[in-house]
Amino acid sequence: MPVVDSHVHIFPPEVRLRRERFLERDRFFSELYSNPKARIADAESLVTSMDEAGVSWSVAVGFGWQSHDLCAWHNDYLVDAIKRFPDRIVALACVQPTDSRAAYEAERRIADGCAGVGELMPHGQGYRLDDFETVARVVEVVNRAGAVLMTHASEPVGHLYPGKGAVHPQQVMALASRYPDLKLVAAHWGGGLLFYELMPEVRAALSNVYYDSAASTFLYNQDIFRLAGQLAEPHRVLFATDFPLLRQERVIAQARSAGLEEAFLEQLLWRNAEALFARWRPLRDNG
Repeated sequence: MPVVDSHVHIFPPEVRLRRERFLERDRFFSELYSNPKARIADAESLVTSMDEAGVSWSVAVGFGWQSHDLCAWHNDYLVDAIKRFPDRIVALACVQPTDSRAAYEAERRIADGCAGVGELMPHGQGYRLDDFETVARVVEVVNRAGAVLMTHASEPVGHLYPGKGAVHPQQVMALASRYPDLKLVAAHWGGGLLFYELMPEVRAALSNVYYDSAASTFLYNQDIFRLAGQLAEPHRVLFATDFPLLRQERVIAQARSAGLEEAFLEQLLWRNAEALFARWRPLRDNG
């Protein structure tokens, strides 16, 4: 059975080789990567991991740099990666929405072949997801293009961890309600937003919101995979690892051992991503 990883991070090699330089330049990057054990991967490392774990292709997302210039520089690398590995990598561009150039950056990167924008990291970049005066220009560019927007989301309860932030379910809900046609991916199970889909009015408002399983083994036990297919519509659940934070084979094993019905396991591991990223997916025949 094919596997698509809908949420991985890759950086230009210079970030790994000169980590200290970037720790000094960006406070949020320092929060996540000051520990030398925090893994930083480039495109080649990702492809090697995919080969070892049996992943067909992955969606590489940008980082929420505080500087527009660093976002644009990172996007140069992402665009280069999808050109060098057109059969293995789809990319989402990173932007800094507080910068007046963010909407243009989103527009030009979608024109360059990116599938949209993400991962938005409001907690690290100095805005709120429901601050529409800040995010509207970027969101509207993505929406007009029929592209995908991915945002970080975090749980308002539970343990703390580097980069958790406070992008809570009500902010994701507010964005989805304001832009009901937007293809919105709420990372990390939407910070628990999917549990609120037991409320009919919430489920109706979130009909175009997808949930990914990035970093799942740090957050929930494996029952989350089974429950997600019941709480949200099964076609709106995406398999993701948050590589290199977690090794791809580890999360694949967790999903496969969750006791899922075969039809839903297929949706989770690859069919849903194939449908969402249909315009950009690198593999056209998955058997």
